[in-house]
Amino acid sequence: MSSGVRISGMNSNLDTEAIVEALVSAKKEKLNTYKGEQKKLEWKQDAWKSLNSKIYKFYSKSLSNARFKTDYTKKTTKSSSSAVSVISSNSAPDCVQTLKIESMAKSGYHTGVELKADEVDAGGNSTGKKVKASYTASTKLSKLGISADNIRFNGKSVEITDDMTIGQLTSTLNKNGATVNFDEKNQRFFVAAKSNGAENDFSYGSDAKSIALFSKLGLLNSDGSNAGSRIKGRSAEIELNGEKFTSDSNTFDINGLTITINNMTDEEISLTTSQDTEGIYDMVKNLFKEYNELINEMDKLYNADSARKYHMLTDEQKEEMSEDEVKEWETKIKDSLLRRDSSLNDVISGMKQTLLAGVTMSDGSTMFLSDFGINTASYSLAKDNERGAYHIDGDEDDDLTSTNEDKLRKAIATDADQVAEFFSSLAKNLYAKMDELMGRVKDYSSAFTVYNDIYLKKQYDEYTTKISEQETKVNKWEDYYYSKFTAMEKAMSGINSKQSAISGLFGM
Repeated sequence: MSSGVRISGMNSNLDTEAIVEALVSAKKEKLNTYKGEQKKLEWKQDAWKSLNSKIYKFYSKSLSNARFKTDYTKKTTKSSSSAVSVISSNSAPDCVQTLKIESMAKSGYHTGVELKADEVDAGGNSTGKKVKASYTASTKLSKLGISADNIRFNGKSVEITDDMTIGQLTSTLNKNGATVNFDEKNQRFFVAAKSNGAENDFSYGSDAKSIALFSKLGLLNSDGSNAGSRIKGRSAEIELNGEKFTSDSNTFDINGLTITINNMTDEEISLTTSQDTEGIYDMVKNLFKEYNELINEMDKLYNADSARKYHMLTDEQKEEMSEDEVKEWETKIKDSLLRRDSSLNDVISGMKQTLLAGVTMSDGSTMFLSDFGINTASYSLAKDNERGAYHIDGDEDDDLTSTNEDKLRKAIATDADQVAEFFSSLAKNLYAKMDELMGRVKDYSSAFTVYNDIYLKKQYDEYTTKISEQETKVNKWEDYYYSKFTAMEKAMSGINSKQSAISGLFGM
C-alpha cells in the first residue's frame, strides 16, 4: 500500500474513500480471484498429498508383500500337548511326527554356605564360637583369610590382590562368563551361569590355590567338592521320530520346525504339519480389504458432487458469516477438488482394469478372480462409490456374500500352489501397473507420485507472482485517484479562502 498522505473530502464533502474504492473495485476483484484460486490450489495439493500417501502405502507394503508365491505357501503345525509349541516354516514337510521330551535345559546355579566368623565378647575377645558373619561389599578379602594370589575361575586366570574387597572380587569374577553375587543379608555367595545348557555352565579351578579361595567363600569344601547347593547346567534333549536332539536352550530348529519345550511331560506328543488354509485365506482377504478401502475412497473423490455454485470466499465475505457457515461452505469446495480429475481417473481405471484382466497361468490357461469366488457386487446391490470393491463368496464378515459357496477356501484346500501362483501373479501385475502410474514425468510429477505435483507447485508459484503484480496495480491506481482528489481538495480550499476574504471586505 502507498505510504503517501491521503486527504478526505474536507472541502468537497465527498466520501473520497468510497469513490476510490468503487473506482478500483474491478482490480481488487481480480486480486481476490487470484488469492482465492491460489488457496483452492493449495487445498487441492493437500488433498492429493493425503491420497497419494495412502496409494503409496498400499503399493509399497501390502501389495508389494503379496507378490511372492512363497508368502502364500503357509504351513501350520498342531501339537497334541501344550508341553511344546511349534512354529512352522514353508519348508516343513506335511506329515505327522512323534516327539518325546527327555529333559529341559537348565542353567548352572550355586548357592554357597553361610559364612561364619569368630564370636567376640564385650571386651573384644574371641569366645571360641563361630557365628554368622557380617561382611559387606567393602570388606577386605584379607579379613576372610584370603591373600594375594592367582586363581582360576571358569577356565580363566583371575588375579587376587592384597587390598581387594569382596565387591571388587565379584566384579572381577563377573568378567569371566558367569554372574557372582554376595548377599550381605544372608552372608552367602551365589553363582549363576549366564545361559542354559551344559556347555554354558561355570567351573572352579581344581588347583590348590583356587580351592582354598572358593572354600573361604563358602562355595567349595577343602577337598574341592561343592559346598552348599550346586545345580549343574544341563542341555535340553528330545527324541523326534526316534532320533535324539540336544540344545542348550529349550528351543530346537529341526527340518523347518521351531520346537519350544514349555514344560516336562512323559507323554508321547504328535506334531501334525499341514497347509495353513486359514493363513492363506486371511492373506488374500486382507489384501482385498485394503484394496477396497483405497478404491472406494478414490471413487468417492472422483464422483463427488459439483461445487460450481460455491466460489472462494473473500475475507470481507467471511466476516459477514459465522464460523460454522464458513466451514460448511469451504468443505463443499474441498470435497469436490478431485471431482472428475483426469490423473485420478487414470489411477482408478488402471487398477480396476488390471484386476479384471486376470492372470495367465504357467500351464497357459487364464484365470480370473471370479474363478475363486471374488467379484464386485451388482449395480443394484452395491452402495454408491463402492461398485469397484471386491467381495469374497462365503466371507462371514460380508453381508452381501456370506451365504455363497466358499470357492476360495475350497481352492486353497484343493490346490494351494495354484492359489499361490494366481494371487502372487495378480499382485505382480497390479504392482507393475501402479509402478507405471507412479513413475516420474519430467516437469510434471515426482517419482512415486500419481499426480502432477511439480506442475501444481509451478501453478501455485505463478499465482504468487500474479497476486504480487495485481497488488502493485491496485496500490498504484489508488494512489493515482487519491492524488486527483487531493489536488481538487486543495483547489477548492484556495477558492474557499478567496471567497472568505472577499466576504470580509464587504462585511458579509
